[in-house]
Amino acid sequence: MRPTHRRLAATAAGLVLLPVALVGCGIGGGAKDEPAAKPARAPAEEATARSRERVQAYLDAMTAKDVAAGRSQLCALLHDGFDLGATGPNGDFADHFQVPEAAITDIRSGPRGQEVSVSVSVSAGKRTVVRPLVFTVTRDGSDWCIAGEAPGGPVASPAPGGVVPSPAS
Repeated sequence: MRPTHRRLAATAAGLVLLPVALVGCGIGGGAKDEPAAKPARAPAEEATARSRERVQAYLDAMTAKDVAAGRSQLCALLHDGFDLGATGPNGDFADHFQVPEAAITDIRSGPRGQEVSVSVSVSAGKRTVVRPLVFTVTRDGSDWCIAGEAPGGPVASPAPGGVVPSPAS
């Protein structure tokens, strides 16, 4: 009868100590007055901030003619096309273009990611034009990158003669 009594006492002691051990390991209860850990930013705020950072870094790289810095802002799928066209005659980093001013004008959520609208002043020789662009920024794994660049809406200021040029002109 003695072994049964010891076994019963050991089981009772184990059941009494089990909840204390689990709480000590972080399993179960816990301090009720501790605030729950909050994320650093809400997902929408983070998306807006990361999109702004990526596009601003790209615009800065374009202004400085730093091709490597511009490439690093793009998603991996765009690298080959960027390498072929970035410094070409119509590329963002072409030697004969200067970018005296570039500014982010709007950030919105779009169907493929964050859509960042920008206004870019481009000079070639004595001629300066302002072109609207829209960059699509998306999350690629744990990082954010530019997934696309497209012409923006129509140019707001008319050209000499009162004609608003189309994006194709």
